[in-house]
Amino acid sequence: MQRVSQASVTINNRLYNKISNGFLLFVGFEEGDGADEIKYLVHKISQLRVFSDSEGKMNLRIAQVQGEILSISQFTLYAALKKGNRPSFTAAQNPEEAKKNYVVFNKALSQEGIVVREGVFGADMQVALTNDGPVTIIYDTDNLK
Repeated sequence: MQRVSQASVTINNRLYNKISNGFLLFVGFEEGDGADEIKYLVHKISQLRVFSDSEGKMNLRIAQVQGEILSISQFTLYAALKKGNRPSFTAAQNPEEAKKNYVVFNKALSQEGIVVREGVFGADMQVALTNDGPVTIIYDTDNLK
């Protein structure tokens, strides 16, 4: 997750979606991920206080600044590089299940009152962003298992 002042996704040389102030999420699921992980992530992301208040302190949630989310599916987050030089993606959830989880995840975030814009699951996408801060936070749900 990156706090951004702007982010966009282009597919086939055409602007597909964009946001201004908010979060750019790179979203990946591994085998076994489901409702528990989604619930945890939606809560953590929607309640995260990393936007500046009137005193310049990171104290506000995304909804408090009318921020938006650009959610990009990215199975390469689960690249294994232990052996050789070509990544293995065997830890990534199978595409059918991952797509279902991606849809549920984005819908759950939008139900928190946040505008959620998406890329296209499985598409070749070009993502542009301006990281604000920079602020980059990694959420890993392995501790839930």
